[in-house]
Amino acid sequence: MKVQKNLLMEMLKKMLEIRYFEEKVVDQYARGAVPGLAHLYIGEEAVAVGACMNLTDEDYITSTHRGHGHCIAKGGELKPMMAELFGKKTGYCKGKGGSMHIAAYEKGILGAMGIVGSGGPIAVGAALGIKKQNLDRVVICFFGDGASNEGATHEAMNFASLHKVPVVFVCENNFYGISVAQHRHQAIKDIVVRAAGYNMPGVIVDGMDVLAVYDAVKEAVKRAKSGKGPTLVECKTYRFRGHHEGDPNLGLRYRTKEEMAEWRQRCPIECFKARLIKEKTAKKKEIDDIEKDVECRIEEAFVYAMESPFPNPEEALEDLFA
Repeated sequence: MKVQKNLLMEMLKKMLEIRYFEEKVVDQYARGAVPGLAHLYIGEEAVAVGACMNLTDEDYITSTHRGHGHCIAKGGELKPMMAELFGKKTGYCKGKGGSMHIAAYEKGILGAMGIVGSGGPIAVGAALGIKKQNLDRVVICFFGDGASNEGATHEAMNFASLHKVPVVFVCENNFYGISVAQHRHQAIKDIVVRAAGYNMPGVIVDGMDVLAVYDAVKEAVKRAKSGKGPTLVECKTYRFRGHHEGDPNLGLRYRTKEEMAEWRQRCPIECFKARLIKEKTAKKKEIDDIEKDVECRIEEAFVYAMESPFPNPEEALEDLFA
């Protein structure tokens, strides 16, 4: 599928924003400056960007504990995202959500969820609302291989297929549920085979290839918006960091150096840059300029977060609904 250059360059920019954002978190977490846990998206950038490039501002996503990449890909602004990670008042959730619970309804980000598998019912509920209001919108539900074992995920898929609501299930299979390898928590090799149990299409794509993800999700979004119901898209991908920052030696206690090195050779950003240059879509200087701009904006976002105030103690009682 032919993709216009401006869209290709936007994909690269978004992947770089995610990578540099996460690398800043790596640095600050090591300094003890980031409160709570941080589950980083480094290595998986092609999935969020490839999927979200098919969405409009009015479409929605539900995210996971590893959600920074999804939020940035959907249009989340760097400054309030960075501020939220540091618990600042200027963050998307006024400093109350932190890394695992960023939400920005105005951007179509219904929320990152720290509870594994909890995004499915929320995504399907939003999709049902879209259908009942006859809106031209879709919801992408991101979840991992571990969440694919959760009952809530299966209930969401069953309901979505039965009622043909406009949702796309994007499974980010990075082969590990925390430290448990996929072959130890599932009797199947490909999660996508479960789509047959709900009478929905299922497709496997290379989650390290942003264009492969883009093409697959494009078809799924088209199907969902035309009233034909959900699709399960399984993206085979890999996280370059540990399960969370603090996971010893990037997860080496349950992964081999050889496996990690092999996946790093398939870095979605480096491979995409090489492809753009090889196909003469972009020159190295164009790519370098984008990188410099992104690096500068990430630093601006960090300074903004550092200079922002913490919320006042009494604000803890605001924005409560239950």
